[in-house]
Order: sequence, then structure tokens, then C-alpha cells
Amino acid sequence: MAKKSSLFIRQFVIGLGFLSGLFTAIGINPQETIIRIIGSAVGSFYPDPLVSYLFLILPTILLLISVITAYFNGRVLGLISVLVAYCSGILILVSTAPALVLLGSAILLGYLAVNRRMAKKLGIP
Repeated sequence: MAKKSSLFIRQFVIGLGFLSGLFTAIGINPQETIIRIIGSAVGSFYPDPLVSYLFLILPTILLLISVITAYFNGRVLGLISVLVAYCSGILILVSTAPALVLLGSAILLGYLAVNRRMAKKLGIP
């Protein structure tokens, strides 16, 4: 169970939540930039409008897949932990101490989301 909670915290809480919030605060989106570069390279070799449309909607599809996967791994509490980590990432450049408290609470929520027995002992559904 420790491997599952560690993977959830690294992949979803830190990766999807905190880093996405940090990139939003900075004002960049590396995933979109990489997809745009690959899309323009593929579009120059294969100039079909469907291919360019696919690369246009690909970031949204990847985000939906990430959110659905986070839900299946951590249920509602897992999604809440990802949202708290996202808020922490947005807040980290403005106010470091509260952002770190939010990140710590997001990690704790992510741990409780995956370890359902521990959450039931604490009275969290």
C-alpha cells in the first residue's frame, strides 16, 4: 500500500496538482508548448486538417484522462488533494509559508485517499 500512496502523491498531487499550479502562476504550460511543437512538425509532413485538429484538442484530452485516473485512484478525497495542491502551486510565488502548509495538507489528503483503512479509522468517508 505504501507504493500505491507514494505513486499517487508523486504523480497526481505533486505532478498534476502542484506543478500545474506552479506553471499557471509562472504563466507557462510546457505540455502545451511541446504538443504545439510536435503538432507543427507533424503538420509539415502530413498537412491534413484532422491532424492539426487532433493536436489542438490533445491537451484537453490528456487533462481529462489525468483527472479521471486521479479519481479512480483516490476517489473524491484524491481529487480534493489534487485541487489543494494546485492552489498551493498558484500560491507558492506569492506567499511561501501558507503554500507549503497547503502542500503538506494536500500530501496528507492524498495519503488518506489511497489508504482507505487509515481514513476510516480517522472518520473520513
